[in-house]
Amino acid sequence: MSKRPPRGRLGRVVRLGGLTSRVSSSYLGQRIAGAFQDPERRERALRRLHLQNAERMVETMGTLKGAAMKLGQSLSMIADGLDLPEDVAHILARLNDRAPPVPFETIRASIEASLEAPLDALFARFDPEPLGTASLAQAHAAWLPDGRAVVVKVLHDGIEATVDADLAALRAMFLTGRVLRRDRSEMEAILDELRDRLHEELDYYREAAHIAFFHRAFAEVEGVTVPSTVPALCSDRVLTMDRVPGRPLRDFLGTASEEARQRAGVLLVSTFYDMLFRVRALHADPHTGNYLFTRDGGLGIVDFGCVKRFDPWFIGDYARLGLAVLDGDRAEAMRVCRRMGILASEDPASEAVLWRFARTITEPLRVAEYACGAPDDDVLERLRRQVPDVLAHPDIRSPAELVFLHRTLGGVFGILRRLRHRYGYASLFRERAEHAVAVADGRIPDTAPDFPEAI
Repeated sequence: MSKRPPRGRLGRVVRLGGLTSRVSSSYLGQRIAGAFQDPERRERALRRLHLQNAERMVETMGTLKGAAMKLGQSLSMIADGLDLPEDVAHILARLNDRAPPVPFETIRASIEASLEAPLDALFARFDPEPLGTASLAQAHAAWLPDGRAVVVKVLHDGIEATVDADLAALRAMFLTGRVLRRDRSEMEAILDELRDRLHEELDYYREAAHIAFFHRAFAEVEGVTVPSTVPALCSDRVLTMDRVPGRPLRDFLGTASEEARQRAGVLLVSTFYDMLFRVRALHADPHTGNYLFTRDGGLGIVDFGCVKRFDPWFIGDYARLGLAVLDGDRAEAMRVCRRMGILASEDPASEAVLWRFARTITEPLRVAEYACGAPDDDVLERLRRQVPDVLAHPDIRSPAELVFLHRTLGGVFGILRRLRHRYGYASLFRERAEHAVAVADGRIPDTAPDFPEAI
């Protein structure tokens, strides 16, 4: 039986505080020891320490689940931008695969209590083996009396009580532990954004509304499948939805034809840009397990707990910024950056650093065809080398609105690299970005569908 994560605030704060102390102390000790080591030995010792601390993070965050594990998942998703060694990124990526499973009897009891009926009366068949266990919930395959295949997602028992405690501990770690040398107000806004999204992920009525919204928004898009829910079998803790056809990315890559890979990549990018610039609601959990692929390259999207919505003016400015960078209009790009709060000064040095970073990150959009994952696809490596320069300029900031947007963008790009996708992405971006600008300016009607608040 799996070790049960501590629910109490004190127990979880102690675990996270102990992790922070061990990691900080280990680096301090190596810094002292490194003064007496030759460069090669110092580099080997530091590499071993990175691996040891990554293992500590995976063990602690994986056991705690909740907000703690969500943070670990986010770290693994942005590992390239943190200049982490490849081995460390692989260790952190284990948090994206599975958490320790919850015993079936606990799942059964949760479903029966929440839906107020015996499991056998609700489902014709229910697989006791989970499809997957994530940081906040566990999913099982089931079948309705009419034969309809569904997935049933169940919140971990007591998880609601852990989130605020975890966030309080993590907030202290970031703001007082000097984990990130950023402006305090910037970090406060980012942590508030994380808190809001986490609380939304605990609201299954809200997630059901998200699913219904995206199901309607993409119902007519050929090759893209979003499930629909079974409202009678949904509650605040249980979510029942259609089982989406397709296989996980790893299985798809093992047998997919080149044509299927390319089609999957186009659907992935088009859907991302449509969500961002036309629908203005983004599926913001780009875990590879949340995308399924059919044999011919069709795309299925699941898990809509984390959704980021945007107003038309923010997205209009974001689109203007991208278009200005593509067109080489540095002055316009910097004006938009200042308006969005990305650049908080008139410092020419900061402007130069930001412009170089923006030109690098948009390189896949500035060539006739970009080959993701090819030997010369070095965008991430060059961005990694530029990160220290960006961090050295505290007037270059990341508004909270960008946190989940860029997390999703990074996840999509990571999948494209694994697909070895080749395409002229500029046309996909420009068409949708120009639409967003025209909506923000009031030159064309806003066609974004109304966002529902509940099923």
